[in-house]
Amino acid sequence: MNPSTLDESAYRTAEQLLRHNRTKLVPGAKIRPMWIEGGARFWFRTATPEGIRFLLVDPALGSRVPAFDHGRLAAALAAASGQEVDSAALPFKAFEPAGDVVEFDAFGEHWRCGLDDYTCATHQGPPARELLDVVAPDGRHAVFRQDYNMRARSLTDRREWTLTDNGSADRDYGANPDYFMYSTLLSKLGIPHLPPAVLWSPDSRRVLTHRTDMRGVRETHLIEALPADGGAPRLRTQRFAFPGDEHMPLAELVVLDVESAKAVPALADPVAMPLMSPISRRWAWWADDGSAVYYLSSTRDAKELSLHRLDPTSGEVRTLVTESGSTRVEPAQLLGQAPIVRVLSDGTEVLWYSQRDNWGHLYLYGTRDGELRAQVTSGAWAVQEILHIDEDRRIVYFLASGLVQDDPYRRTVCRAGLDGSGFTKVTDDDLDHVVTVPPGAGYFIDSASTNALPPVISARSWDGAVLVEVSRADDSRLSAAGWTPPERFRATGADGHTEIHGVLYRPHGFDPSKRYPVLDHPYGFPSATRVVPAFDPGYYGFDAEALAALGFVVVGIDGRGSPGRDKAFHDASYGRVGDATGLADHVAALHELADSRPWMDLDRVGVFGMSSGGFAAVRAMLDFPEVFKAGVAECGVHDLRYAEQGVAEMYNGPFDPETYAEASNVDRADRLQGKLLLVHGGLDDSFSPHLTMRLVEQLIVADKDFELLVVPGSDHAFVGYHHYLDRRRWDFLVRHLMGAEPPVGYRLAPAPMDEEAIADVFG
Repeated sequence: MNPSTLDESAYRTAEQLLRHNRTKLVPGAKIRPMWIEGGARFWFRTATPEGIRFLLVDPALGSRVPAFDHGRLAAALAAASGQEVDSAALPFKAFEPAGDVVEFDAFGEHWRCGLDDYTCATHQGPPARELLDVVAPDGRHAVFRQDYNMRARSLTDRREWTLTDNGSADRDYGANPDYFMYSTLLSKLGIPHLPPAVLWSPDSRRVLTHRTDMRGVRETHLIEALPADGGAPRLRTQRFAFPGDEHMPLAELVVLDVESAKAVPALADPVAMPLMSPISRRWAWWADDGSAVYYLSSTRDAKELSLHRLDPTSGEVRTLVTESGSTRVEPAQLLGQAPIVRVLSDGTEVLWYSQRDNWGHLYLYGTRDGELRAQVTSGAWAVQEILHIDEDRRIVYFLASGLVQDDPYRRTVCRAGLDGSGFTKVTDDDLDHVVTVPPGAGYFIDSASTNALPPVISARSWDGAVLVEVSRADDSRLSAAGWTPPERFRATGADGHTEIHGVLYRPHGFDPSKRYPVLDHPYGFPSATRVVPAFDPGYYGFDAEALAALGFVVVGIDGRGSPGRDKAFHDASYGRVGDATGLADHVAALHELADSRPWMDLDRVGVFGMSSGGFAAVRAMLDFPEVFKAGVAECGVHDLRYAEQGVAEMYNGPFDPETYAEASNVDRADRLQGKLLLVHGGLDDSFSPHLTMRLVEQLIVADKDFELLVVPGSDHAFVGYHHYLDRRRWDFLVRHLMGAEPPVGYRLAPAPMDEEAIADVFG
């Protein structure tokens, strides 16, 4: 019997739901505020039924109005430029307001347009800035890297001068580790490296940077099969430490006076830099008055965390707070999150995040004596972010999770006195709140939503009052595409008592009388949650929604070992990364869900994921072959022994051959039973293709059938290749779980190489 062919309309709908397309289906869901007058006002660009509009928001007045008359400006610009100008799509994405004048770049020139009479004319624009410059707050100077050293440039007269002259390939000023600094994606864009890791002082006189010590760090290699010039294959070499290696990248902090070129090195040990620069990681910052630099450091085993004060004049370093523990001591639970640590403005106190009572809370320390003065927050919930500190009133405002009964991951805006009194919910509802705080912190921008409810974005005062509604997302086009709100669920973990949470996407055209194949979509590493509590499904959720459009039930689950809740829940993964943050919990949840949802066909369960999700997909098939019958694993971290040192040792503990072997799919390749597609980028400089090749070798030794797709020129996130990989993933799962053939000849349109795509790689 020939298999049926899936209708092409399913692929068309799924393509609409991919990240770069889905955002167009929900106008008003996000804004990017551009601050005016020190944050007192802001403008943003948004899609409306009339086209793209620039809107100006004044929270103090409670107003939200067009920044200018779009029709009149379009006509004025057309008259002045001789070009066609559409008022629904003006030829610029940003502008500078200055009273009754706006300035912008269009048609290769800088323009000034008066809003009193709407006349436009070309105008001398600001000085040109080099792509890899880091510009001072006052706009007068910039710093940049050249030949491993730091240089400065005047932006007024273009004069240049040297700030350091002792840099080298092994001790490179302002550099991140190689895999981040000299990435595959940057080379595709024609950019040689990242801008330097530097922080300008508030007065624009000095910069904090570091000399990156890479001496002795292991070299690894990639093959560029088809160089851009069409020549012979090239070897790409990078320094990349493995777990257990003696040497790792180190940051030797230094403060540079830009005018005098005087260097003040930190009189302290270098800071371990296993992931990226402490500056890029936001583990270093200037005091508001420029009198000090503060930075965090962690021991290699991540069991001790310290806060230090660096005197930028003398280089003296003083340790202010240190905390140690039996597992990770973290300044926040999510790996890419800014530390939940604030030094108060006079430098005598610090708000310190700790999970010492099993929940993430704030503690007030004195910096001169190092003594604990107060536990500021407490309870069976977790602080997720410090938003603002009102030092005059001695109040801290913060985001906390665990205060909404239906969903412990939803975030609530709260406040408390620095003495631990007066805890109050500022947003006392059941929604999830994503908050942006402007310079000056006179108010906050709140995006309130759930997985099922689109966001309403408002400017609010710190007592929670809505000053002005900024944007209200419209999901009507998304619904018209066949999307239905996902179901947030809770289930019992494999231990029989721990509550596990997740999200379930029903297939489009859902009919409860039918039975549908099921896909699990794990993340699999303790550094991030798989399911976000907001309407935006997050990086991984877009792929899940697309596959639901093809006719699958798709689930995302946060099992034991994942972050976002209490420390014990997170620590279930410590030394047990091979569990892929609770795959046994995933299996238990699938069975529990199917007991009350007979339309879930557990005889046709598949799994897919990328990066640590790729590891988890293969691990699920190896450890639970009776459950997972097919899987797609993209750029999987299949052997932790040869992965990125810092992440591995932070989450799996100091290197131990036996423990790390447990976190290897390679050593259990002979267990494979189902249908497997392995995918990896040939120029993946984050998690090398050799991690998949090691698994491939052992699958061959074990005489196992599988499919392999290597994308020779791809980076870790497959930027520029998504349209091909999405289709191949869909085709594979449709064939092996639906028993159908994909639509003949269907091809996805390439995603644009835009800022959002690049941000996916660099965070």
